[in-house]
Amino acid sequence: MFNISSFQKIKNLFFPFYKNNKIKFVFNKLQEGFPKEKKTAMFVGGCVRKFLTEEKIDDIDIATSLTTDQIKERFKETEFEVIDSGIKHGTVTLISNNLKLEITTLRKDIKTDGRHAQVEFTNNWQEDSSRRDFTINAIYLDIKGKIFDPQLGTVDLKNKELKFIGDPQKRIEEDYLRIIRYLRFSLEYENETSQETLETIKLNLNGIKNISKERILVELIKILKVKNFIHINRFKILKEIFSLIFPEFKYIFRLDKYRQISEKQNVDYKILLAILLIDQTNNHEYFSHKYKTSNDLKKNLNLISKNFNDTNFLKKNLKRNIYLFGKKHLMNVNKLNYCNNKKTKLAEYSKIFSIINNFKIPEFPYDGNFLRDKGLKEGLIIGQTLELLKNEWLSNNFSISSQKVTEIIEKQRY
Repeated sequence: MFNISSFQKIKNLFFPFYKNNKIKFVFNKLQEGFPKEKKTAMFVGGCVRKFLTEEKIDDIDIATSLTTDQIKERFKETEFEVIDSGIKHGTVTLISNNLKLEITTLRKDIKTDGRHAQVEFTNNWQEDSSRRDFTINAIYLDIKGKIFDPQLGTVDLKNKELKFIGDPQKRIEEDYLRIIRYLRFSLEYENETSQETLETIKLNLNGIKNISKERILVELIKILKVKNFIHINRFKILKEIFSLIFPEFKYIFRLDKYRQISEKQNVDYKILLAILLIDQTNNHEYFSHKYKTSNDLKKNLNLISKNFNDTNFLKKNLKRNIYLFGKKHLMNVNKLNYCNNKKTKLAEYSKIFSIINNFKIPEFPYDGNFLRDKGLKEGLIIGQTLELLKNEWLSNNFSISSQKVTEIIEKQRY
């Protein structure tokens, strides 16, 4: 049986995603001019997999026998915006309000180098299925809800078995990123890898070096978002593969403590990166440089590292730091501190968590208008005075006397 929520099960039963009116319109446009018995489009990949396991569907992929030029022509004067998202690979994206559909022409591989495949477009659904990575990603669904399963992926999905289509060695050599995707799906479906598959993966690990770091980072983030990732230490072989691919993650053992405090859902991949990377060295900076992370992610890791390595950050001036950095940041530093130190007790973590969570962040009571009313002129002097007042207010536990306010203003006046 699939592990599903009752709500999602009922929703999928009575309101399957393929009954959306806009999606029906798209399929009708793709079918125009062809006999009904000749299918020109079907759903494929993650949306079908998640529909069958009754999970929330976020991305919708459609495979079609039409070319990209034919697709663009059919949607030229419709409400859909057509974006050339991957013309070389036969992919265009249709967008209308909150609906986003990726449509890709059926393909077969001609030649691969482990990074990019040279493809030839086809109208043969069997050939298209044969070039995909895993059986569970080669399940097709038509607009009426009928399954086409040439690789018997539904059986593997029900049994939570992850199988390459055909020879694993050949599939991996076509695109070495499939090693990381294999790891992700194995974690998602709690499928422990066989020793034989592990050896095949080990033999091909060097091929990952040929993949762009941007592609690897995208897959890594998807792995970190898998609900079961925090349990990776329970899967000996999967943990070994992960550690071989990402040697920068020196602190995977910290996840054992993180499981004790993690939320059941919506684990933030950014705190997981911090837990796996941050120490008293520049390990996290090396990771950010190697994988060309976004500036926001880089700044986030740098700030957590800086305050984590400040031994007084969670002890002295805790409330002041909550005001300056925000509750979420303080929560993350507290999590990292707890996971890093074997001697830190759960009760100590919980105490700090409670203080952060229950603290009502006060509002600084003064602004530029207040200072102008006191006779200060516009410009740099106003900003400087506000900074002095705020520092005094913070140093005195969010309190400042009227006398002190007057004293600071008068000093700035002259």
